[in-house]
Amino acid sequence: MKAGIKEIPFGSVNGKAVKLFTITTPSGMEVSVMNLGATLTRIITPDKEGMQGNILMGFADAEYYRTYKHCYFGSIVGRYANRIANASFVHNGKEYLLEKNEGANCLHGGFAGFHQAFWAIEKNAGGDALVAKYRSADGEAGFPGNLDITVTYTLSDENGLEIDYHAITDQSTPVNLTSHGYFNLSAGKSANVLDHELQINAAQYTVLDEQQVPTGELNLVEGTVFDFTQRKPIGKNIIDLPKGYDLNYVLDINNDIAAQVYHPGSGRAMTVKTTEPGLQFYTANFPFPLHQESSKAPELFSSFCLEAQHFPNSPNEPSFPSTMLNPGEVYQQHTAYLFSIK
Repeated sequence: MKAGIKEIPFGSVNGKAVKLFTITTPSGMEVSVMNLGATLTRIITPDKEGMQGNILMGFADAEYYRTYKHCYFGSIVGRYANRIANASFVHNGKEYLLEKNEGANCLHGGFAGFHQAFWAIEKNAGGDALVAKYRSADGEAGFPGNLDITVTYTLSDENGLEIDYHAITDQSTPVNLTSHGYFNLSAGKSANVLDHELQINAAQYTVLDEQQVPTGELNLVEGTVFDFTQRKPIGKNIIDLPKGYDLNYVLDINNDIAAQVYHPGSGRAMTVKTTEPGLQFYTANFPFPLHQESSKAPELFSSFCLEAQHFPNSPNEPSFPSTMLNPGEVYQQHTAYLFSIK
C-alpha cells in the first residue's frame, strides 16, 4: 500500500489562502507541508513505546509562520541559504547588490526570501509525493536571473523524509537551497534538546568572523567544543558557548551519513544524508515559541537544525565549492532525514 495525501485549508496570509498537504504512510508516519514557503509543519513518528508524536517545531495556523518569519520554521530557504557578506558579490566583473536583512549581510535570501513565497504544490503523478514549485524572478532581493525551483517531498519505505531539489536559471546566479526544520525528538516532552546525542561526520568547520561570516579558513574540530565526530550530548560543551551552536561543518566526503541524532528518553533516532558539502548546526539560540503539542514555556535551545547546504558566503570565497548556476546547467540536491527507534 502506497502513501496517501490529503489537502486542507490552513488559514490565510495577506488575504491569500494557505493550504496544508499531509502525506501518510501505511506505517503511520505523517509529514505535512504548506504552500507558504513550501514549509514543513509536522513530522509524526513513533517513540520506543509506539506512541506517535510531532518531532518538528511548528504551529497550528499559518499566521504564526508570518509572525515568526525571522525564524524560518521548517521552510525552504533561498535563493541563498545562510549569509553573504556585505550583501554583495561580483561575477564576471559586475557587482550585484543584495538585500541587507542582517546588519550589513544578506541572510537566507533577503527580507522576503523563499520562506515567505507562495509555492504551487501538487501531488506527483504516482500520488505518493508532494511537488512544490516556485519561480524566483530576475532581480528578486537583488539576485540575477529567473530561477525555476522544484522541491519534491517523498516518504521513503525506510521511514524517512526525502527532499529533492531541482533548479534552472536563464542567467548566472548563486544558488544555495536548504530546508530549515527545527527538531526536538522528544515530541514536545522536553523543553530543550541538551540531552539529545549528536554525531556529525565532519573533521573541519568554516571559521567565522564577528558577524558570523566565514573568513575563508577551515579549522579542525579536534580539541574544540565543535567536535561531534564521536556522539555526545548537545549540552555537554554548550556552557562554553553562551550563544549556542550556529556553525557550518565541512562534511567528510567519504561518508554517506552527514549526521546522526539520538534522544535517549524517547528512543527516537534521526540520520541525515545529503549530497551537499556542508551542514549548518544551529541550536535555537533564543527562547523560541514551542510547537502546538508542547505545554512547556519557551526556553533556550528548544530545538536544533541540521541544514544541508553549500558553505556560507561562497560567492565571495573562491576557495569554497562554487554555488554559481549557469544557463543550461541544473542545480540538484538530495537530502534525507531517516527515522528509527533504538
